[in-house]
Amino acid sequence: MAEGGAMTTEVEAGGSTGHWAPGTRILWRYRENAGHRFHIARPVTVVRDDQEILAVWLAPGTECVRPVLADGTPVHQEPLETRYTKPRSVQHDRWFGTGVLKLARPGEPWSVWLFWEPGWRFKNWYVNLEEPLARWAGGVDSEDHFLDISVHPDRSWHWRDEDEFAQARRDGLMDEQLAARVRRAGHSAVEVISAWGPPFRDGWQHWRPDPSWAVPSLPEDWDRTPAHMSS
Repeated sequence: MAEGGAMTTEVEAGGSTGHWAPGTRILWRYRENAGHRFHIARPVTVVRDDQEILAVWLAPGTECVRPVLADGTPVHQEPLETRYTKPRSVQHDRWFGTGVLKLARPGEPWSVWLFWEPGWRFKNWYVNLEEPLARWAGGVDSEDHFLDISVHPDRSWHWRDEDEFAQARRDGLMDEQLAARVRRAGHSAVEVISAWGPPFRDGWQHWRPDPSWAVPSLPEDWDRTPAHMSS
């Protein structure tokens, strides 16, 4: 585990195919769509990392990097028709509200995020459709695929951001082949939800962070290019 709030620089157990020990601090990043730069970076603390699952905790107040329009306007405030075509930049910000537990099974084209209301009242699971995570020495990288699924405590679910998914296709951020692959991934995720498979059945909503964990710091080289990757 990295000391004094510093990010880890080596994978526990050695090499990019090793696993991080609980308490290790890593980066969870997303590349811009149809590009190569990183536009989302979130320092997180490893909860569990093995052949079955990577679980990380995004603590309240964590300094993150998020995309904004070139004039500083938050992306979600821009009308959908021009949201993905106007020039963009990135901005440092803090993760507000309650923390988020992120879960990813190796090779799956989605991750599952758990949200709580204040006081640890469980709110919902959120299925984020994305490229399978690529591991590197300092964390994991992916690319968001716009389409998402909300799953409620009563096991009901609904699609989210279908309008953004459609707009991204119109704006050329994904071709029809990728869009079809994302749709297939979404339906596969729905099958897991309907069967109440992992990680939904695993009781993660009852998990709580170690109170001794400090909030990880955002490294200055948060956008560095990994020397090597392993999916």
